[in-house]
Amino acid sequence: MSYIPNYIKLYETKELHKRRDLLYEKLSSCDLCPKGCKINRHEKLGVCRIGDKIKVSEFVLYKGEEPPLVGETGAGGVFFSNCSMKCVYCQNFNFSQKGFGKEFSVIELAEKFIWLQNEKHVQNIDLVTATPYLPFIIDALIVAIEKGLNIPLVWNTSSYETVETLKFLDGIIDIYLADIRYTTQYAANLYSKTPDYWDFAQTAIKEMYKQTQGEYIFENNIMKRGLIIRILVLPNNIDEAKYALKFISKIDKNILVSLMDQYVPVYKAKEYPEINRFLKKSEYDKVIDTMIELDLDGWIQEHKLLEGGYCE
Repeated sequence: MSYIPNYIKLYETKELHKRRDLLYEKLSSCDLCPKGCKINRHEKLGVCRIGDKIKVSEFVLYKGEEPPLVGETGAGGVFFSNCSMKCVYCQNFNFSQKGFGKEFSVIELAEKFIWLQNEKHVQNIDLVTATPYLPFIIDALIVAIEKGLNIPLVWNTSSYETVETLKFLDGIIDIYLADIRYTTQYAANLYSKTPDYWDFAQTAIKEMYKQTQGEYIFENNIMKRGLIIRILVLPNNIDEAKYALKFISKIDKNILVSLMDQYVPVYKAKEYPEINRFLKKSEYDKVIDTMIELDLDGWIQEHKLLEGGYCE
């Protein structure tokens, strides 16, 4: 029997509708993200630079995610504009920091979900940096279900989330694709202006694990349900990556980990000499060693020679 997303059941019981209504109420004093700015987003922009409109940079058949999320056809990437974090090295800075994108109605967003499923034949709907848009996403999901949406939803997140907001996603999201960016207040504040990042990320990841119950469901090698934790290894920052791996291992050694080496010094990285270079192979290898020592499973990358070299 093919996998049926749980959000179908929540639609049938009207639970989705209840959550949508509660989430819309939050827009008048927004606390959807850890910034908790309490701004009335119907009147002005929140700290995330988002008001009460949906803004998306692109809808794309995306093959840049982990293998079981893309298969042969790809994930259905929905790249939302703006972000609650201010990462100085963000590769998506044109839309995450500068706000490039186009406005869409709830109906149009739902139609894009269906287009990705029916026309592009994607494996899932991959919602990237979507937290401030959550009320509209649930609203669009209801419309899309009525039009036949039946593929898994991926919550592609920095993990800078509140448990309260994640609870609204319980039973709606099939796959959590969660980053661990930092494990110290210093680095989180310096590079992303979020000194409380690690405090929130720890509780968020534990909540995501609780919701997925440590369960993984695959069909023909394609993930339908589960939790993947990503760690982007930064130059001169391998101790934090190692600490993140140890944190994961204490929760459950069966959690799948994606250890990423594709850091590129873009956007404002040039203002920070210690990260204004590519990752060294020797740095990445040391983090791989820790992952192996902890007996964690997942994905590592073949460290390729990038433009400018390894900076050895």
